[in-house]
Amino acid sequence: VFRVEVLCNGRRHTVTKRYSEFQALHKRIKKTCKVPDFPPRHVPNWMPKALEQRRQALEVYLQGVLYHNKELPQDILDFLKVRRCQQSPKGSSPPLLPPQRPTVGFCSDPYVRPRGPELLPNTVLIGVLQGLYLP
Repeated sequence: VFRVEVLCNGRRHTVTKRYSEFQALHKRIKKTCKVPDFPPRHVPNWMPKALEQRRQALEVYLQGVLYHNKELPQDILDFLKVRRCQQSPKGSSPPLLPPQRPTVGFCSDPYVRPRGPELLPNTVLIGVLQGLYLP
């Protein structure tokens, strides 16, 4: 199961989808939209590195679908659980901000990619802590 983080018009929500749901979406939209190649189902093994590669491939696929299609079909919006933005009626004042296209990012799994040591020490934090706690 993959957790997908969606940001649209300043609102953020998360949807969970299985690989088979991504594949079903691809089959529905490939006839009407420009879509990149779909990532293969089979991964060499179920090791964390292979699962992370699949996650990254699905993220690239979804970003490609969003990038290459000016008008997003309802199937994609339904998949991401995004309501279509309502247009303001003709003659009314334009909105302050233009509507934003959905932005998609996958939530990384902390167990697959554990956080490594920082490359540089947090000098500001160390200085503040020394100033507060050392005589």
